[in-house]
Amino acid sequence: MRAFLIVLDSVGIGAAPDAADYGDTGSNTLAHLAAAVDGISLPALQAMGIGNIPALLPGGIPIDGVPPVDTPTAGFGAMQEVSRGKDTTTGHWEIAGLLLEDGFQIFPPGYPSFPRELIAAFEKATGRPVICNHAASGTKIIAELGHRQMAEGCWIVYTSADSVFQVAAHEDVIPLEELYAACEAARELCNPHRVGRVIARPYVGTPGNLTRTENRRDYSYPLPEDTILDLLTARGVKVTTVGKLDDIFANRGMSRAIHVENNEDAQAALLDLVRDQPDGLVFANLIDFDMLYGHRRNAPGYAGALERTDRFLQDFLPLLGPDDVLIITADHGNDPTFRGTDHTREFVPLLVSRRDVPGRDLGIRKGFYDVAQSLATFFNLDPMPRGKSFLASDRPHHSSSSSRATGTRERGRRTT
Repeated sequence: MRAFLIVLDSVGIGAAPDAADYGDTGSNTLAHLAAAVDGISLPALQAMGIGNIPALLPGGIPIDGVPPVDTPTAGFGAMQEVSRGKDTTTGHWEIAGLLLEDGFQIFPPGYPSFPRELIAAFEKATGRPVICNHAASGTKIIAELGHRQMAEGCWIVYTSADSVFQVAAHEDVIPLEELYAACEAARELCNPHRVGRVIARPYVGTPGNLTRTENRRDYSYPLPEDTILDLLTARGVKVTTVGKLDDIFANRGMSRAIHVENNEDAQAALLDLVRDQPDGLVFANLIDFDMLYGHRRNAPGYAGALERTDRFLQDFLPLLGPDDVLIITADHGNDPTFRGTDHTREFVPLLVSRRDVPGRDLGIRKGFYDVAQSLATFFNLDPMPRGKSFLASDRPHHSSSSSRATGTRERGRRTT
C-alpha cells in the first residue's frame, strides 16, 4: 500500500478569493503561461482532468491546449490556502496538516530590511561583515555585489517578498561548511523574528559570469506541531521525501530523504521509488517551475518544464499498483506573466489517481490540509485535527511500530 504525493512547486490555477489582500488579483499561473505560449500540451495531466478544474472556480480561465475531458481518469478539484502567506514553507506545512494563522514576518524591501540588531548579531556570530540588507533578486544581487563579496570576504544578506533571510557567498571564498554554519547561526537568531526560512545561496564563477550552484540549503522555522509525516513515522509507516522537503520540514518525520535541487533528478528518483519501494508514503517537490521560471518570469521555460513533467507522468502512471494512490497538487502560485517576481496567492490544482477508481469532481477544498487528512484516512490513522478526506476508508489497517523517525538524507546530483 503506497501513496505518492507530488507537489508541482508554484503551479497555481487561478486567483484565490483573498488574492487582493496580497496584491494578486487577476493572477493565474497555469492559464496565463499556457496563453503566453499559444497553448501547452499536457496529455497525461489532461487525461487525469486538470483541464476540468477551471470550470469549478469562480472566474476560472480555460487552459489553452488543455481542454476538459468527458471521463477524467483521476479525481479533480482545487484547494484554497487558509494559512496566512503564499510561500513554500506555509504551503507545504498546510499540505502536511498545519495551519499558520499569523504567518511569518515579512520584511520591508528597502534598506535596511532586517533590523540592525539582527545583522549586528549575525556579524558577531560569524566574524564576517554583511553587505546589501534589502530585498533583491538572487541572481541580480550576486551579479551586482558578487565582486565585492569576493574581494572583502563578507556575506551578501538579502530578503524577498517571502519571509526569508538569504545568505550568499562564493564557494571559493567562503567554504560551504562555513556558509552552512553561518546559516545555522542565523536560524537561531531569526527565530524570535518569525523568519520562515534562512537560505544558503552559494555561487561560483568570476565577476561578470557568476552563477548559483545546487548546494543551496534551507533552514526552516521550527514546526509548531506534528505533521502527517511525524504521525506516519510514529506508526511505523515509511516516509520517503524527494527534493528539498527535508529542509522544509527540518528533517522531521521522514525515514529517508533524497535531497535533489532540480526536476530531472527528482523525477528520476520517483521512477526508481515506484519500481522499488513496496509501501509507505513518497512525498516529492518539483522545484524548477518556481525557482527557474516563475520568479524569473519566463513563461516559455515554465511551459517547457511542465511538458517535460507530463512526459515523466506518462512513464510513471503505468507503474502504479492497484493499491496505490497518486496525489498531485501545488503549494502556491507564481504567475510568470504577472507583475514583479513574487509568488501569487492562488488556488492550486488537486488530482487524485487510483487504479480502477473512476474520476470524479472533488470540488473546491478549503484548506490544503485536506491532503494530510486524506493520507491519514488512506493509512488508517486517527483523524488529523483539520481537514476533510477526499479518500474513502477502504484499506486494511497498516502494521505499525512505535517511535518517531528522523531518517537519513541523501544528496542527489544531476548527471550529464
